[in-house]
Amino acid sequence: MNETLQQLQQAVIAGQPEQARDLAAQALAAGVAPLAAIEAALTPGMQVVGEQFECGDYFIPDLMMAAKAMQEAMAVFEPALLARREQRQMAGIVVIGTVAGDIHEIGKSLVATMLGASGFKVYDLGVDVPADKFVEQVRETGANVVGLSALLTTTMRNQQTVIQALQEAGLREQVKVIIGGAPASPDFARAIGADAYAENANEAVGVVKALLGITQERKL
Repeated sequence: MNETLQQLQQAVIAGQPEQARDLAAQALAAGVAPLAAIEAALTPGMQVVGEQFECGDYFIPDLMMAAKAMQEAMAVFEPALLARREQRQMAGIVVIGTVAGDIHEIGKSLVATMLGASGFKVYDLGVDVPADKFVEQVRETGANVVGLSALLTTTMRNQQTVIQALQEAGLREQVKVIIGGAPASPDFARAIGADAYAENANEAVGVVKALLGITQERKL
């Protein structure tokens, strides 16, 4: 890996958005293929960030800054990918959102960013998303994973509402459903018919990969 890509990876790990954007532009100017830069610098950089969070060395603000750094770099690389007609190899298609009645965004957005960094095509529907919007997006995109976030005890039941809507639409067998949020738990996931629960963004990546058979199976 050349020096610019090494610096770009470190900028992501350190959560330095401006440096990441500038280094991404430098990499392109030096003739580095955008896809190669993403795979060599951004993806492993975010993996390091996830590992640091998992072991307690990083906290949510660190994750947010790293995600911002990656997004700034991707904003440089994505037009170049389109111009070269290159596409990242997709690990899967994820539709994710915070369920109806709930406007909490940070945790859901971190999961979306980490999944995107890990090679998933992510459709982030935002917050306060009604069940029929999830159904519509799964049908439209052919998604094979649905991520449902809820941070309130008063809204966590709407995770089940989405699962029921997917069943009624005949789409439940097409997708794996993972839930998260402060009041949720593995027991609650089982109770409402979800396929899995994840406590944080880094764990969510591993759980989704396991659900799709990309990595070794993990317990719900």
